[in-house]
Amino acid sequence: MTLTSERRLATEAAEELVYGYLNRAARLDALGHVDRADVDTAMRLGCRLPAGPFETLDGIGLGAAVRTLDGLYERTGHPAHDPAEALRRYAAEGRRTFPTAASTPDTGRDRAGVRPIARVGVLGSGTMARGIAQVTAAAGIPSVLVARSAAKAVAATAAIGESLADAVRRGKNTKEGRAEALDRIAVADTITALSTCDLVVEAIVEDLPAKRAAFAELGQLCRPDAVLATTTSSLSVSACAEAAGRPGDVLGMHFFNPAPVMRLVEVVRTEWTDGDVLATAYALCARLGKTGVPCADTAGFIVNYLLFPYLNEAAKMLDRGEVDAEELDGAIQDEYGYPMGPFALMDAVGLDVSLAIQRRLHEAYGDPDLTPAASLERLVAAGHLGRKTGSGYLAGKRP
Repeated sequence: MTLTSERRLATEAAEELVYGYLNRAARLDALGHVDRADVDTAMRLGCRLPAGPFETLDGIGLGAAVRTLDGLYERTGHPAHDPAEALRRYAAEGRRTFPTAASTPDTGRDRAGVRPIARVGVLGSGTMARGIAQVTAAAGIPSVLVARSAAKAVAATAAIGESLADAVRRGKNTKEGRAEALDRIAVADTITALSTCDLVVEAIVEDLPAKRAAFAELGQLCRPDAVLATTTSSLSVSACAEAAGRPGDVLGMHFFNPAPVMRLVEVVRTEWTDGDVLATAYALCARLGKTGVPCADTAGFIVNYLLFPYLNEAAKMLDRGEVDAEELDGAIQDEYGYPMGPFALMDAVGLDVSLAIQRRLHEAYGDPDLTPAASLERLVAAGHLGRKTGSGYLAGKRP
């Protein structure tokens, strides 16, 4: 196989992947609980894409998009390429772009009654927990980080200090700003240290029983007016709210990694979340320099719901011997302007994290196409988790 034929196959595969993703976004129109502009914002900020899916479809033209999808569906027979009902309907009406929604969901962004936030607590000491504590402290908010042990608390402080030092080296902070931020961070190894916080962000392992146990404690321990948030990327926020025993105070605030850099926060409302809790979350996002995007409490929220089927299908193409990972990544970048191809992105996210999210989507939606790719299962089982282990789809030598 020549290099030219490899790139041709990669270009065809890239088209199949990207149009499948765009079509999945178009199907969100039927769900009615997301705003198209919010979807576009989430995908631009959460994945650093040049445009969101609805913006992209508008740029292509709905009729042209339907014709391309029809051709792909004829070629692949893949349900992902069967044009979404809304997409086909609008194209048949002669519309070039998606119409502006007649009404938008009640998100709580415009409500009054923001609860005061003078101290933020973070439960956890991993990468995400450290990043959130760094962001809140850098924004001038005294913050408490609670780790499972004194050693982990010390290690978290050191890691935050190094991250802040890196920001100074990149011209994103000053030495004085770094010192002030570190002074605002207190660390502890007992959850009781969170009892005086106005808002607590749970950022522990992505395991629902562990999160429910944490919220049961937080619900009893924290101040009656404290906001309780989970950073889960795919698990049920409602289940955490139930465990807390005070569901009106609970919502999801899904920060993206690395938290000091990524601007998006998916703000997830349950059926019980109080309006002032939502308003407080959006106010905090603005204070941190983040953009809060409203999401329903559905598996994957917005970004992961759209992103991971695309990533998983790329891995399945590799499993079927249809593509070369490096060639496909290059085609995605060259043809569509994406900052990373699917394999580099899975390596960056972590293959273990990617597998956990993919399993959750498959469990929640029962779609056979969402079954995790065999190569993803195999790599994780072998301990090849991407960048963090130096081996994955592209990191190091693939086994």
